[in-house]
Amino acid sequence: MFTEQERASLRDALVAAARADERIGGVALTGSGAVGAEDEWSDIDLAFGLEHGVDQSEVIADWTRMMYDEHEVIHHTEMRSRGTVYRVFLLANTLQVDIAFAPRGEFGARAATFRLLFGEAVEQVPFGEPAAVELIGMGWLYALHARSSIARGKVWQAEYMISGLRDQALALACLRLGFPSSQGRGLHLLPQATTAALEPALVRSVDPTELTRAFRAAVVVLLAEVELVEPAVAARLEGPLRELAR
Repeated sequence: MFTEQERASLRDALVAAARADERIGGVALTGSGAVGAEDEWSDIDLAFGLEHGVDQSEVIADWTRMMYDEHEVIHHTEMRSRGTVYRVFLLANTLQVDIAFAPRGEFGARAATFRLLFGEAVEQVPFGEPAAVELIGMGWLYALHARSSIARGKVWQAEYMISGLRDQALALACLRLGFPSSQGRGLHLLPQATTAALEPALVRSVDPTELTRAFRAAVVVLLAEVELVEPAVAARLEGPLRELAR
């Protein structure tokens, strides 16, 4: 396990290396470190704004090589959004380091967790929360597949689908109350009464009887959340969804 001092020292070293790299025109802290909300489990989140005309792939390759050579990286993965590449490194001491390599026009705040260290940021369209209708649609899709998985005896697929159904209900609750709805970030902020109502939807085993019980409970809480945000949609869904869970 890494220490907070090790994390701070590495972050400082990475920012210094970015300042010395003429291909990088700006650096920002992102994530919890940008808003003073770090704890002992927090990772390092940085965003690099690349200069115009720079070969992004070359910069990423050079930085990846440096991370492995100098900082005991044991693996990495990446995600993409528009032209920005998010390379995520896992260190031997279990510290996670996320570095966004953004083209010049994409270097800027898309959430409140962005603190510019140097360079110039470009105004960006903020990340938005999903629309309730998207979460509702995913909810009934999970419900359909939960039913068929149970009927086919595919118990682990059924558990997966029931959990996905429950997660959509939780996301709807977060959206309704103004909390972050993606990746479970706002779940700890939900009222105890809200989360208690969802506990029966937890799958306790892959026994078909238990899967059916949890499925029915998940349908009930999904419908309850839909009723609170889209009553007309809930009225249309109630009959079919309850039939699914019979």
